[in-house]
Amino acid sequence: MANVVVYSSNTCRYCTLAKEYLQEKGVSYEEKNISTDPSARKELMQKGYMGVPVIVVNGEEIVGFDKAKLEELL
Repeated sequence: MANVVVYSSNTCRYCTLAKEYLQEKGVSYEEKNISTDPSARKELMQKGYMGVPVIVVNGEEIVGFDKAKLEELL
């Protein structure tokens, strides 16, 4: 089972699409919402990103909702 973390925000449409996609696939994930969690925002910025979604699958980072890349890593 893949270890998946989704960095998201409350207003991000692609974050919602990514989470729905993972749920449809039956993939459990940890959500880190940068709108409500200052430490998640700081963590994301330390990785060098300013935007969401950033999806981390087994340590590999995907910027944006890249369905093909997700398929490959899952």
